[in-house]
Amino acid sequence: MPSPFPGMDPYLEAHWRDVHARLIIYASDALQSVLPGSLRARVEERVLLETPQGLRDHPLYPDVRVVEYAPKRTTEARPAAGVATAEPLLVDTEVEPAIETYLEIIDRESGNRVVTVIEFLSPSNKSPGPNREQYLRKQREVVTSDSNLVEIDLTRFGTHTLAFPLDHIKPQYRTAYMVCVRRATRRDKAEVYRMPLWERLPVVKVPLRPDDADVVLDLQKLVEQCYRNGAYEGTLNYAADPDPPLGGADRDWADERLRELGLRPRKKTARRNNKRRPKKR
Repeated sequence: MPSPFPGMDPYLEAHWRDVHARLIIYASDALQSVLPGSLRARVEERVLLETPQGLRDHPLYPDVRVVEYAPKRTTEARPAAGVATAEPLLVDTEVEPAIETYLEIIDRESGNRVVTVIEFLSPSNKSPGPNREQYLRKQREVVTSDSNLVEIDLTRFGTHTLAFPLDHIKPQYRTAYMVCVRRATRRDKAEVYRMPLWERLPVVKVPLRPDDADVVLDLQKLVEQCYRNGAYEGTLNYAADPDPPLGGADRDWADERLRELGLRPRKKTARRNNKRRPKKR
């Protein structure tokens, strides 16, 4: 059974680490099959500088700690005289640093020049702190270079980070999910794809070299592949609110949608009192 949402499923956001990793790989495979012969889609990575503010208790990010313990006394036999021993400190080992991945389309005939960068934004990119600052620096570098930038925002956590001013879109045209395409040949323009909750995700045009035709990336197929291959059917609690919660028209539409599909109990309607009132004399 597919996701009950025709477009992005907001309940997948609570599993963003897994969903993000899948989106990157599936997008890379989809693009490689349609790229011109000398171009390659490659997965790259960056290390998160720290756990984003406001996400320290969020399941998306681990809490990395190093704790020192005093060694316990034991009743084990003492070593022979003259043999020096040392009691080790027991510490929790530091986990591997959190890493985010993104895609680059490179040109092998031009010394692996980066043609296009494709980002699936994460909460770390959209939350105040050094990770967002790091992302914005990379964003500025790309949009002022001869490379293209495609940013796909499928998470509602955090603040607007796409490479265009949000106030350039009227409030009634803004959506929770959006895509921004910045072409190297049109630096003063941004192509913005709106993605309402109740519509299918778009097929996005991905720019390449100036003389190349655009290739397309079907976002809906990618999300459906994540849902199917991640075995999310039957594991998402649609009776509860997603994390983060929906608001306004999105909340009302999702609530009605889930009730229609039987994934939430229908609201009880008040019974009318059919007893006739006595006529006044």
